[in-house]
Amino acid sequence: MRKIAVSICAVFALFGANAELHAQETVKVGVILPYSGQFSDTATQMDNGIKLYMKEHGDTVAGKKIEIIRKDVGGSAPDVAKRLAQELIVREGVDILAGFSLSPNAFAAADVSAEAKKFMVIMNASTPTITMKSPYSARVSLTLGQNCESLGKWAYQNGVRRLYTMVSDYSPGHDGEESIVRTFKEAGGEVVGSVRLPLVNPDFSAFVQRAKDVNPDGIFVFVPGGAQPPALAKAMLERGLDPKNIKLMGQGEIADESALKSMGDAALGIITGFHYDYNHTSQKNKDFVKGYNAEFNRNPNFFAVGGYDGMHLIYEALKKTGGKKDGESLINAAKGMAWESPRGPMSIDPETRDVIQTVYIRKVERVGGELVNVEIERFENVKDPAKERMKKK
Repeated sequence: MRKIAVSICAVFALFGANAELHAQETVKVGVILPYSGQFSDTATQMDNGIKLYMKEHGDTVAGKKIEIIRKDVGGSAPDVAKRLAQELIVREGVDILAGFSLSPNAFAAADVSAEAKKFMVIMNASTPTITMKSPYSARVSLTLGQNCESLGKWAYQNGVRRLYTMVSDYSPGHDGEESIVRTFKEAGGEVVGSVRLPLVNPDFSAFVQRAKDVNPDGIFVFVPGGAQPPALAKAMLERGLDPKNIKLMGQGEIADESALKSMGDAALGIITGFHYDYNHTSQKNKDFVKGYNAEFNRNPNFFAVGGYDGMHLIYEALKKTGGKKDGESLINAAKGMAWESPRGPMSIDPETRDVIQTVYIRKVERVGGELVNVEIERFENVKDPAKERMKKK
C-alpha cells in the first residue's frame, strides 16, 4: 500500500513538474473585447490586428509560445469585464490582459491588473486616467486630449476665431469638447456657443439651426460613429452649413471610411485630428494595409492598428525580459519603448506609461474618385496633455 502511495505521489510530482514546465513555455494573453453586440465590429477590427501581427511574426517569442484566450464582454459592461479578468487570471492562468475597446471595461479590469500584478495592454480605451488605475498597464492607442487639443491649436492657427461646439451628451463627448475648448481659448479664440446632443435618436435639425444663427467660423462635432455622422452632415447641408465655407471639425470617427461612404460629397472639407488612417502614406502603413486587405478583405481602422501595436509591445517586452512574464518585468520593459508603427513613430512614455505619437490634421478630399482623409498638417511627439498638466501641479 505504501509503495502504491509513493507511486501516486511520484506521478503527481511528475505531472506538476510537467505542468510547470509547460506554463513556463507558454505566455497566455487574455483578450477582453465586445465580440457580440453593437460594438462587435470594433472587436473584429482589433482582433484582426492581433491576428495579423501574429501571422507576420509567428506565435513564439523569447522561447515562449503565445496563446490568445478571448473573452466576450458583450458591450460596455464594467462588472462583466472585471469578472472576466478575474476568471482569466485565476482559472485560465493568463499572464497578460489585453484588448479593451471601451473605457468603462478597461477601468474595471485595471483594478484586477493592479491587484494581481499582471501586465495590461490597453489597445483602445481613451480616457486619460485609465493608466493611473494600474501601475502594470500601458496604452498603445490614444487619449482624447491628444487629438482634440491639437485640433484646437490648429483651428486658431488657421483662421477660426469664433468656435461653436456640438457634442453628444456622454463622457467622451464632454471630454472632447473640454479638450478643444481649452487650447482654442488659450490661443485667443472665443467659444460663441455649445449644445449637448441626445445620445439616442437625435433630431439634428434644431441643433444645427441654432449653430447657424450664431454664425461661427468653425464648429466642433463629437458624435458616435455609425449613422450619426452622415445624418448630422445632411442636416448641416440642408441648412447651408457647408464644410467648404465653414470649418466643420472633429475627431477621426466623423470621417472614417464607413462614415465617408454614407455621407458622400457632404463630407468634402471636413477637418479632423486623429492618429491613424489607412491612407497614411508611409511604407510601413502601405505594407500593413496590403497585408490586412489580403487577410481580411477590408481596410484597417484605428482599432486594428491598436491591436497590431499592442501585440508589438507584448512581443518586444518579452524579448527584452528574455521571456520573463511577471508584471513588474514586463511593464519595466515597456516603459520608454519606441518603434515605427503603421501610424508613424510612437513610443511609451516612461513616466505615465501612455502613448506618445503624431497627431495628423486631415481634410476630406476626393482623390482618384474616392473620398479620403488627406493629411494637411501634423503635431509630432504628442503626449497625453492631461497627464502633462498633472505633472506641473
